[in-house]
Amino acid sequence: MQFDLATQSLREINAALHHSDREEGEEFVIAHPKGTHSVAVGLSDAINVTIDGHVGYYCAGMNKNASIHIAGNAGPGLAENMMSGRVVVDGNASQYAGASGHGGLLVIKGNTSSRCGISMKGINIVVGGSIGHFGAFMAQSGRLVVCGDCGGNLGDSIYEAHIFVRGEIDSLGSDCIEKEMTPDHKRELQNLLQNAGIHYSAAEFRRYGSERTLYNFNIDNADAI
Repeated sequence: MQFDLATQSLREINAALHHSDREEGEEFVIAHPKGTHSVAVGLSDAINVTIDGHVGYYCAGMNKNASIHIAGNAGPGLAENMMSGRVVVDGNASQYAGASGHGGLLVIKGNTSSRCGISMKGINIVVGGSIGHFGAFMAQSGRLVVCGDCGGNLGDSIYEAHIFVRGEIDSLGSDCIEKEMTPDHKRELQNLLQNAGIHYSAAEFRRYGSERTLYNFNIDNADAI
């Protein structure tokens, strides 16, 4: 089914995508998004949605089960609070992509800005390019994979999420350290790269995670908080 934001309202299109009679695997295309905010938000059915162009804020937010393909760039808050499903962006994404995501797979083939994966709670994020500062800030669980470089304060105040980086890192945040890349971690990463359609070897990446010194308050660590 074809929708067109040049002639239809966003409310009309989002309501149609939420309709209760949608069949699993049903295909939808949204034309002329032209940077519209909140496109394809809160989808709960296992449908396939292609957005043919650039989108604004909060595209694919709260996604559950749907597979959403953005053939362009995305604004801030992409796939925020995503629960499951798959979101793929052909271009770049702005700030806090995948914020507070609980599950599913978010793939950004280009670059993304600051706070990618902030407070992630189980989502898997794969970035084909580079990310800005404070990536995976307070990340609780899930995986952030960066095939390019990272800005400063990566993994600041991280909990149990896994970070894999292929490029250079400006600086690590509080309580984030480099960790051993075991054979199990290499298999974990290789499967994730394969699912994301990214053709790098896990052997090219380094792993980062929590040193666990901030789990309980210690006055000696006050300067690091």
